[in-house]
Amino acid sequence: MKFLLSIRYLIEFVLFKSILFLLRLIPRKISYIIFNNSFLLLGRISKYNKIAKKNCKIVFSDFDDIQINNIVNSSWKNLGKNIYELNYLREIINNESTIKIKGIEKIEKIKKENTPVIFFSIHSSNWEICLPLLDKHGLNTGAIYRHINNNFFDKYVFKKRTEALKTKNSFYTPKGKVSAKEILEGVINKKNIFLLVDQKDSAGTLINFFGKKVKTQIGFLKIARKYNLQIIPMRNIRLPDNTFQITFEDPLDHNKNNISDETKMLEINSIVERWIRDNPENWFWQHKRFS
Repeated sequence: MKFLLSIRYLIEFVLFKSILFLLRLIPRKISYIIFNNSFLLLGRISKYNKIAKKNCKIVFSDFDDIQINNIVNSSWKNLGKNIYELNYLREIINNESTIKIKGIEKIEKIKKENTPVIFFSIHSSNWEICLPLLDKHGLNTGAIYRHINNNFFDKYVFKKRTEALKTKNSFYTPKGKVSAKEILEGVINKKNIFLLVDQKDSAGTLINFFGKKVKTQIGFLKIARKYNLQIIPMRNIRLPDNTFQITFEDPLDHNKNNISDETKMLEINSIVERWIRDNPENWFWQHKRFS
């Protein structure tokens, strides 16, 4: 069974690489549109389209089917854009006109104080730009990521991510015991943490999210409390012209004994909910967040 699965994964990856090769033979703007729309068509006939619609209806219960479909279709296109942009991730990071930053003074303050913080964002816009952007601006940071089941894709994505880093002082680490150790060692060595906090964590704590109790990661809040780390919301928006806007919002503290991790996570979830409501077409609705 494992052998057959490996063959399937290899075929999928070879097909993907072949498509990318063919798309390179035509102008990038045209290949970009072709890839995104093809991804939308494939997404709409997949089982994940139903999941996305169901999730969207939970959040926007008063929306009709047309509104829900429009949001989900835009989400599929955004996901397609993310995959396509992996091939040019380093170029995107190095292009000063592609990413607009708000709250840059917060970054400068963090660098001046030389005290690690925890940045958090969500699977919105192109989330792959976040860690390379922090690294580019002199913030040595470690990020935890989920391993992709298809090992060929996992190695490919990891390669593109690490190639986008300006320095070797920032790093990616796969979720698990090793990542916990590496992240803690990073904090001790004055490195920051970057997390995407919107997905389901099967080992997490039940926390309210859009009116539903869902499994949520809160382990990072124990680190914030223990090491007195500020928590910085890092909002990420894809603009209509496919440039990006990163906003560093006001920091959150978690150093008071009378505030539990669960209460603090509710505060963080309220920020995440605001981001999703404001830009629903940017979010990754296809994840089984509410199951």
